[in-house]
Amino acid sequence: MAQQIADRRDIDFVLHEQFKVGDFSKNEKFAEFNKKTVDLIISEARNLAVKEILPTLKEGDEQGCKFEGGKVTVPESFHRAYELFKEGEWLAMPENPEYGGQGMPRTVSMAAAEYFNGANYAFMMYPGLTHGAGKLVETFGTDKQKKLFLKKMFTGEWTGTMLLTEPNAGSDVGALETTAVPNGDGTYSITGQKIFISSGEHDLAENIVHPVLARIEGAPAGTKGISLFLVPKYRVNDDGSIGESNDVVCAGIEEKMGIHGNSTCTLNLGDKGNCIGTLLGEENKGMRAMFLMMNEARLLVGMQGYATATASYINAVNYAKERIQGRHLLKMMDKEAPGVPIIQHPDIRRQLLSMKSYIEGMRSLLYYVAYCEDLTVLSDSEEDKERYQGLIDLLIPVAKGYVTDRAFDMCNYGMQIYGGYGYIADYPQEQLMRDCRITQIYEGTNGIQAMDLLGRKLGMKKGKLVMDLMGEIMNTVNQAKGIEGLEDQAAKVEEALNKLGEVAMHMGKTAMSEKVLQAFAFAYPFMEVCGDVVLSWMLLWRATIAKEALTQAKKKDVPFYEGLIKSSEYFAYTILPTALGKMNAILTTNGAPIEIDEASFIG
Repeated sequence: MAQQIADRRDIDFVLHEQFKVGDFSKNEKFAEFNKKTVDLIISEARNLAVKEILPTLKEGDEQGCKFEGGKVTVPESFHRAYELFKEGEWLAMPENPEYGGQGMPRTVSMAAAEYFNGANYAFMMYPGLTHGAGKLVETFGTDKQKKLFLKKMFTGEWTGTMLLTEPNAGSDVGALETTAVPNGDGTYSITGQKIFISSGEHDLAENIVHPVLARIEGAPAGTKGISLFLVPKYRVNDDGSIGESNDVVCAGIEEKMGIHGNSTCTLNLGDKGNCIGTLLGEENKGMRAMFLMMNEARLLVGMQGYATATASYINAVNYAKERIQGRHLLKMMDKEAPGVPIIQHPDIRRQLLSMKSYIEGMRSLLYYVAYCEDLTVLSDSEEDKERYQGLIDLLIPVAKGYVTDRAFDMCNYGMQIYGGYGYIADYPQEQLMRDCRITQIYEGTNGIQAMDLLGRKLGMKKGKLVMDLMGEIMNTVNQAKGIEGLEDQAAKVEEALNKLGEVAMHMGKTAMSEKVLQAFAFAYPFMEVCGDVVLSWMLLWRATIAKEALTQAKKKDVPFYEGLIKSSEYFAYTILPTALGKMNAILTTNGAPIEIDEASFIG
């Protein structure tokens, strides 16, 4: 059975019916990206993903990366895929063409990214991290740094990474020990060790550019004293040519549960005292700069987890339609009744509809964040730009934390529907589940995403971000109230939204009180219910469009639109009641997690 990786019909719906990206072409900034052009881009992305990248998925998992003599080789099939990816100029889709980008809307690039990551996101980590590193150079780099590095990174000739984590400074970045000593000529000598570095060493490109967090001698302790440096694997001469080795040495790669095709490296910087970097941005402002890349990376991680889930869902649907097992429930007593495809069994249908609802809602959520980014570009109003950016900031921890958690759940369903076959390597479900698992951990664990949502985002601008989001959701609720057949769904979403508002106020006050520890013990459930309400909004929004479309839909499109309405109905009647129960639990802010004595835990 051929493996599929994304639902083109639903992607088209989100792009053209929900967000109407073809209308962006009315603005000169995106004038060339009309609907026809957008459709061609997505078709080309799908062709590359299915024909060239997807075949590397299993091979990449089985071969993995090899480490010998300080050098890392990637799976052989990755080389052809990477060359084709570069030739198509896919690495910097939304960026300035002057530096090798295509200048397309980010919403469109998100759709292409779904195909690429669904095909093999372990492979896509190499260009994905490169794009993020390139954005740091573009935003904070000097003219010289941009001239030397930016185009070569955005075209994929050189790749990039992100060097934060250290043995004694994982999530607590402020505890890092890597040092930077000024050399008096504008350069710095860098010394330290970084671990868990994705794409840190490989043979796909002739140079790897590392943004490195380090502390200049005498700088303040904690995150306030961290600076960001640009440290290439090989030094770069003033004419752009590659110079001598820069004392960045891979000490080993990790053996992992999944994403075997991506090299996760330990890098030693300056063991011979000869690692030279240049300051990227201002002294002691490294964390502020790195957050630019981290926000992009967190959205990318949300897409990685989601892409594995949607591939697992499509596989599960196709398998359930073909796998004959057991008689129909209404004919269980008829021994002569033939076996039926398992999609006819109620519990399988429940699992598939759960997957469908979450997949559709998560797709719209991820694309919506990109859509808001496009609106910040297109808007002439500073107030509107600020509002859209606020929505992005608020939704990033949900798009990373909530989405990857639910994505793993969907991969679990995808394995379950295959039964025993889902657990063996002959089918893709077990690899998708293994690959998905890391998305809940890296770029800030999902517990950290929840703490970010509660501790930073909830109170930003005196709660304006939350109020703006609630206003957007109510716009959809009010529209749905006036559509026959959606009134009950709208009422349930409104009830959950009002309850969430109560919970948000409670959490904000508790986090500022003597019960701050209890509040943060409930940060994760709070993120979960925020995600549930946001997804119910996305699904209701889709249902309102589907209801209108059904009045003039072609016969072949009727099941699609009816399915969107059923997804929203299922979520409103099955998931939201559970979310309301969680909200009631949050309002108790029970102190047991904080009050229990450490000695009460085994160990």
